[in-house]
Amino acid sequence: MFRDFFMKPTSILGRYVTKQLIANFIAVLLVILSVIFLFEMVERLRRISTSEGFGAWFAVQLAIARLPKTVEQVFPFVMMIAAMMTFWRLGKTNEYVVMRAAGVSVWDFLKPVCAATLIVGVINVTMINPVAAGLYGLYETLERRLDTKNPNAMMYSEQGLWIREAIAENQVMVMHAGKLQHENDTLILRDLSIIELDEKSQPLRRIEAFAGVLKNGFFSLKDVKIYRAGQAVEKFNDMEYKTILDMGRIEDSFSEPEAISFWALPDVISFYDKSGFAVQRHQMRFWSLVVSPLFLISMVLLAAVFALRPSHRAGGVMFLIVGGIVAGFAAYFMSQLVYAMGLSSGLPVWLAVVAPTLIAGSIATSALLQLEGE
Repeated sequence: MFRDFFMKPTSILGRYVTKQLIANFIAVLLVILSVIFLFEMVERLRRISTSEGFGAWFAVQLAIARLPKTVEQVFPFVMMIAAMMTFWRLGKTNEYVVMRAAGVSVWDFLKPVCAATLIVGVINVTMINPVAAGLYGLYETLERRLDTKNPNAMMYSEQGLWIREAIAENQVMVMHAGKLQHENDTLILRDLSIIELDEKSQPLRRIEAFAGVLKNGFFSLKDVKIYRAGQAVEKFNDMEYKTILDMGRIEDSFSEPEAISFWALPDVISFYDKSGFAVQRHQMRFWSLVVSPLFLISMVLLAAVFALRPSHRAGGVMFLIVGGIVAGFAAYFMSQLVYAMGLSSGLPVWLAVVAPTLIAGSIATSALLQLEGE
């Protein structure tokens, strides 16, 4: 009964270890956020120093909007460092020795830690990721304003198909299609809208069309209306709109997966898939988010291998730091390498997403089994 009391993640011991883990996680996250924000601010202030009409507040907005994107890349390391700090403190104060003497195994001890890590990972995917995706969209808008030196320039929504193309030296066009279909190397678009903009992103004219077909360097438009400021609407049954776009360029112009929230990705994948376009990047992004809580657990298990020791008073701190950092970077590098292979279709999507978690988790589990036998 005494041992079962310790095994439960909701027990006093489980809550005690979980509180320490969460507290360390928040502390490490705040420190890393502060450092990243500082570097981002320095870089943004350097950029806006040569642009008139943009002040320090604009640099702050840029740095904040960019922050979630950068933090997402180091999120596994934040959890790993927090776990190492928690385990190291328990070992240094001999609390871990007392737990083991009470009959608590390594796996019993890790239950509440893994449960807390899983919850943090799920919250990150379901709640923080949508906010981060929205801020990344804001970041692109602010970057656009800085590039065009126009404080009022706007980026367009990523819903549906959006395409941007330079049509002259100081002009671009932005096209939106509400519906599209890819059949036999022919792209059919419906509910078409084309906006031509000058170098400061100010509209010159807007073209609305019921439908359009991409072929031979032209969009063949049907039922066309052309709007210009201060002029009457022009109407045409047919119109040829020149373009340098082809199917490859259109595929490349699709939304960046990182700019789409976790909840919106399934609909986006379905939309592009039904339209006949490749959805490899979006599928990889979606399933990597699904698996990310388990990858966080594997990072915590790796941390346990190096930090979960009876005592760190005999010079084991350096081993903890170096070993943990090397293991963490190795796991992260492996995940990025396999992810790149998945993007290039060198591996199936499921294998590219699951393999890093399985490998890191298996190595950590094997090491912990050996530790348990000591």
